[in-house]
Amino acid sequence: MRRGGGRVIGGVAGGIADHLGVDAFRVRVVFTVLAAMAGAGVLAYGLLWFFCPPGHDTAPPSPGERRQAYGLAIVGLVAMSVVGFAASGTPAAYLVPFVFVAVGASLVWREFDTSRASPRTPVLTWTRLIGGALLVIGGLVVIVLAGDQNFGGLSTTLLAVAATLIGVLLLTVPLWMQMLRALNEERAARIRNAEREEIASHLHDSVLQTLALIQKQAGKPDEVARLARSQERELRGWLFGDPAQRAGSLSASLQGVGAEVEDDYGIEVDVITVGDLRPDDEPPADRRRWTALVGATREALINAAKHSGERKVDVYGEVTDDQVEVFVRDRGVGFDQDLIDDDRQGIARSIRARMQRVGGEVAIDSTPGRGTNVRLTMPRGHAAGSDAEPGIAVPAEQPHKEEKGHR
Repeated sequence: MRRGGGRVIGGVAGGIADHLGVDAFRVRVVFTVLAAMAGAGVLAYGLLWFFCPPGHDTAPPSPGERRQAYGLAIVGLVAMSVVGFAASGTPAAYLVPFVFVAVGASLVWREFDTSRASPRTPVLTWTRLIGGALLVIGGLVVIVLAGDQNFGGLSTTLLAVAATLIGVLLLTVPLWMQMLRALNEERAARIRNAEREEIASHLHDSVLQTLALIQKQAGKPDEVARLARSQERELRGWLFGDPAQRAGSLSASLQGVGAEVEDDYGIEVDVITVGDLRPDDEPPADRRRWTALVGATREALINAAKHSGERKVDVYGEVTDDQVEVFVRDRGVGFDQDLIDDDRQGIARSIRARMQRVGGEVAIDSTPGRGTNVRLTMPRGHAAGSDAEPGIAVPAEQPHKEEKGHR
């Protein structure tokens, strides 16, 4: 940013010095040297003033720094004029007016800039504005007269019109810049206000309503815990989720399954997924596999909620290039698979058979008193079996958090 209260001319050199951490005198010397190179320093200074916003500093420059800066500015303008005369052979009657126009425009721009940061007396302000405008107008008049002599084929009227437009543009640049910055500030304020209103509406519709329900259910600890868990899940998804990317994905489906089982059975389901895929982007046969995987995950979660005796179940899902693995783990009572009655078909049909029909695998590790770990593996692409059974659509379901090796 340019310097505000500490500006000497436009605050550009001081702003660059503050940004780079160097002395402002060195930056001004560079601009002075560049000014002698066909006016490159003056052009660069004007562009930086145009595009860089003013800063908020208030300390004014010292009298010595001000005199030094003015001296370098005069040296730069003189050097630019001398080099221009010597290098191009342009007559003074044609080049000097450009210098006057540049000085006048700079005076007007600076006064607008300074009056906005630190208002001055009206007499001084108007004196400088009128003086700068006279320099611009006088320089353009001389340029038009010189152009009439040097470009006889070009109409004086056209030259006068072009000079008038240029003069108006030069004198009103600060006004256009102020309007542009005001519009940007207003737009930013509208965006911030809209965001605040959105946050307030969401908090009212979700968090505050849930808190009211918790107050009514204060005597039911299980219901209070369920409400709090549901609200935490919803708020985390709203704050950190990316609906545009996660909607319809395998990870979102597993998350949905976990939330459904939480609400239906009053347990806590922690879901962690590594990697993701979108079933809609897969071939039809692959979509059936992901539907079966999500359905088997749901059945494993329901079994854990019904029979483990634990209030917390972990789900871990990992998507690799070759396969997708989902682990459902509880630390409940466990069971002996050899003692399962023949009429209990939840594992055999809802989990194992469902996965095997579409080329997946199921491994169940359970020990009485030490919990149960269900591992669901589904190959991807060419690694999958070609005998996948059709007829399953992808539901919005979700996985449980479980580690492959260390849980």
